[in-house]
Amino acid sequence: MIAFDRDEAVRYLGYRGGAQPDGAVEQRLLHCAARLQATVQPRSVFRRFTLTQTGTDTLTIADVTIHSSNLARNLRGCTGVYLMAATLGIGADRLIARASAVRMSDAVLYQAAAAAMIETYCDEVNDTIKAAASREGLFCRPRFSPGYGDFSIEHQRDFSRLLDTPRAIGLTVTESCLLAPVKSVTAVIGLTDSPQPCHRKGCEECDKIDCAFRR
Repeated sequence: MIAFDRDEAVRYLGYRGGAQPDGAVEQRLLHCAARLQATVQPRSVFRRFTLTQTGTDTLTIADVTIHSSNLARNLRGCTGVYLMAATLGIGADRLIARASAVRMSDAVLYQAAAAAMIETYCDEVNDTIKAAASREGLFCRPRFSPGYGDFSIEHQRDFSRLLDTPRAIGLTVTESCLLAPVKSVTAVIGLTDSPQPCHRKGCEECDKIDCAFRR
């Protein structure tokens, strides 16, 4: 069962500056989180790939060329990368859709709780990758997802293809480059032979300072 990070869910709900939900909202949030925990079927896939840095802001992962100063900075000095994809499965989407038709307030709570849960699950996958790297004497950089900073969301398609996510975990990419199921994540994790601080969550590495969900 995926742990429920209540504080993270509250952040996704938009509470700031120490503000907290009232008792009724808190109770419904915990109810929705419990239903999600009983419903989701988390799955993940990750694979190691070669990395070539061909310019200040240009790099190649496997057969994919990426132009991104943010990602290039994140991966500077890396010798390779892991690509990862993770999903909570279609169950979370169905709960959100049903609530949207019956009780919109619950749909908002499901969205926040599921967003917190996919991050927790990604942290678990990240730790597995970190352990695999450690066995080779390597260290992980922070995971970095398409859509962060100037790293184009269109690379969702490339990651899905390289990891064969439709077959591996039932994860597909829409024509507008969104993931389906919705509560899913793709990311790249750099590998280096020198230890550096590694924040597992993405806000620390993203320069979109006007994001409503920024920590």
